[in-house]
Amino acid sequence: HICWNFLKRKEGNLRENGNIIIRGYDSREDGDLWMNIREEMEAKELEFLSPYAACSVNSRGRDKEETECDIRTAYQRDRDRILHSKSFRRMKDKTQVFLAAQGDHYRNRLTHTLEVSQIARTIAKALYLNVDLVEAIALGHDLGHTPFGHAGEKVLDRVCPLGFSHVSQSLRVAERLEKSGRGLNLTWEVRDGIINHRTSGKPHTLEGQVVRYSDKISYIHHDMDDAQRAGIISEDNIPITLRMLLGENTKERLNTFVHDIVEHSRGKERISMSPEIEEGLRDLRSLMFQDVYLNPVAKSEEKKAEHVIEELYTYYRKFPEKMSEEYQWLMEEGEPEERVVCDYISGMTDQYSLEKFKDIFIPKGWRGRVKR
Repeated sequence: HICWNFLKRKEGNLRENGNIIIRGYDSREDGDLWMNIREEMEAKELEFLSPYAACSVNSRGRDKEETECDIRTAYQRDRDRILHSKSFRRMKDKTQVFLAAQGDHYRNRLTHTLEVSQIARTIAKALYLNVDLVEAIALGHDLGHTPFGHAGEKVLDRVCPLGFSHVSQSLRVAERLEKSGRGLNLTWEVRDGIINHRTSGKPHTLEGQVVRYSDKISYIHHDMDDAQRAGIISEDNIPITLRMLLGENTKERLNTFVHDIVEHSRGKERISMSPEIEEGLRDLRSLMFQDVYLNPVAKSEEKKAEHVIEELYTYYRKFPEKMSEEYQWLMEEGEPEERVVCDYISGMTDQYSLEKFKDIFIPKGWRGRVKR
């Protein structure tokens, strides 16, 4: 344990902040006040992190107040809750870009999430931001993604009168669907980062802004790597001017993006890139849409996947009682049927949605009783 009086005597050790309330100390016989492990870490955040970092002790808190953990900060608890959730585990069997990719090295939605987290952690550490908050946002940003990637999302948005977005759904998973309808009860800062992680989002914390950039950098980086592995594009498809600016391969380009963000964000109140590198990132993204995301060869199976999702939606709207009990309960609680059907389908993995489609729509061979 660290003596609080000792910390107070260290000149300049803690940043002045009228909103900070130190709580939960035990009195000792010598009159000193001692901190538990969580409080030690909170004090270290205040001492060592950037003035613009989101310190755990200053969190806006949770919708439902809870007793603080004695060894983990609020953001560490959020990270662990996300990591141990069922929605997080299901991402391992959800498409990133290539449907049912044949090969051990293609990314899925879970490996994408882990790469976003690692890029964001690297940037956050270099900027002395709160790495725990960054990690929690990154690990939770795609919890609500559909089977078959954005193809599944597009279908649900089209057929559901209430609309559908994986961004909003990720927040809904965290707030409502996980833990049998109780949700994960995450802090405000983590939820803010999740709902604002897309390009048009405006996260209120620098940590959320780091994840927003890292998500874009990550999918452009690894989707290009996967596309090259699949033989859809090569480095020759990238204009020489872009390669000269950003790097000659995916590794060099990732290094360029990360270093540029760190260089142009240090000591500032917002996360940014240099204009020329950010323009290069946009040009690379446009190239990916042209040559990969909209490529008929790479997307040849998507129409079939879209058909599966649309038929499942139609079926469960007609027979909502066929959904599992936890979704029946949501409707009993007054949730709109259309939204609950989207909850059910978006929570499926690629393989499970195909199995449900097969069970519902593909006739099974009849077997008579065999006489012996």
